[in-house]
Amino acid sequence: MFYVSSSHAPVAAVGEAASHRQDEEGRVRPRVVEPPFVEGAFLGVGPTADAPDMIVVPLAYELTTSYGRGTADGPAACIEASGQVELYDAELGEDLPAGLSLHTAAVWESSMPTLLAQLDDMANHARRFMTGDVFPLFLGGEHGILPPLVHAARDHPRVNGDLSQLTLVQIDAHADLRSSLDGEPFSHACAAARALDVGAGRLLQAGIRAYAKEEAERMKADDRITSFLAKSTQHPHHGAAAWSAWLDELRLVEGPVHLTLDIDGLDGTLVPATGTPVPGGLSFWQVVETIEVLFANPKAVVISADVNEIAVQTDSPLTQFTAASLATRILAHHVLARREGRWTQVDARAVSDPALESFFQTTFGGKNSASS
Repeated sequence: MFYVSSSHAPVAAVGEAASHRQDEEGRVRPRVVEPPFVEGAFLGVGPTADAPDMIVVPLAYELTTSYGRGTADGPAACIEASGQVELYDAELGEDLPAGLSLHTAAVWESSMPTLLAQLDDMANHARRFMTGDVFPLFLGGEHGILPPLVHAARDHPRVNGDLSQLTLVQIDAHADLRSSLDGEPFSHACAAARALDVGAGRLLQAGIRAYAKEEAERMKADDRITSFLAKSTQHPHHGAAAWSAWLDELRLVEGPVHLTLDIDGLDGTLVPATGTPVPGGLSFWQVVETIEVLFANPKAVVISADVNEIAVQTDSPLTQFTAASLATRILAHHVLARREGRWTQVDARAVSDPALESFFQTTFGGKNSASS
C-alpha cells in the first residue's frame, strides 16, 4: 500500500483518502488546514494580519456573455474549489501563504442600472486594491471585467496615472479585439480592444485560436499588439519553437504588467464549463510556465492579475478547480517575486479622485445607447 502525507493533512492511504474526507451524504470535506479552514476564504486561509499582503477579489459580473452562461457564479465556485487545492508549493518549499497575509474580499455585485454604470462601479471597487502595498488577484466573472481593471490600474503607484506604461499579458482562446458584438462595444468579446482604448500601452496574447476578420486585421496593423496563435504554439511539429518565442517575448517585458487569464485559453477538455470552450488550446503546464516566466522577469513587475470566464461545472468540479489551481500558482509566484526582490511594496496611494468615478459613463456614454 502506498502512503502520502502533507503538512496539513494526516497520513492516509491513497485509496482511503477520499472516503475519509466524505460526510454521511457523500460530499467531500475540505482538506484539513492549520490554522482551521475558513469557509468562504480562498484556499480556506484566513487573514493573519489586519492589512493584506495579497487579496483575492471576486467579481460577480455577467452582462454580455454570448454563448454559455454562469460566470456570475464562477468566482464563488472557484473559491469553494480552492479548498481542495494543496497549500504546498514546490518553488517556495512551504505552504501558502508562506508567511504573508492572504485576504479574500466580499463578492462584488452591482445593482447599477446600466452596463457603463456597472463598469464604473467595478472600477471604483478595484481602485481600492491598486495602492501598491498589496497584490490583488481578481476572479471573474466574464472577461468584460478587464477594461475597468485596467482603468483602476491608473491609480497604482507604479503606473502613476500613465497607462501607456502598462503591459497586458493575455491568455485566451479569443482575441477579444472586436469593435463590438451584437451592437455592444463592451461585450466580453471586445475586452482587449476596450482595454487598449482605456489606455493600456501594450498587449501580448497567447492561446488565440478563435477570431473574426476585423480582429485578424487589427492584430497585424496595431503595433501595440503581439499575438501568438495556438495554431503555431500547439503545432505538433514546430510548436516548441513558437512556444519558446512566446516565453522569450515575456522575458523582454519591462515595467508594470497586468496578467489577464481567460480560462478558455486552456484546451476545452480542461475547462468544459467555461462559456466558450474551444478545442486546441494551451495545456495546464503551458499556462503555469507563462506565469513562472512572467513573474521571474526582473525587469517587469506584475502589479495585478485576473482569472476570468469561470463558470460552475455541475457534473465535475474540473472547471472551477482548474481555475483555482492557476489562481493559486499566480499567488505563489507573487510570493516568490517578493522573496527574491522583484516585487517590492511602494507607498500606498490614496484613492480620492472623484473625476474617475464616472469615467466609462462620461467617456463612452454618448457612443452607444445600448451601454448607457
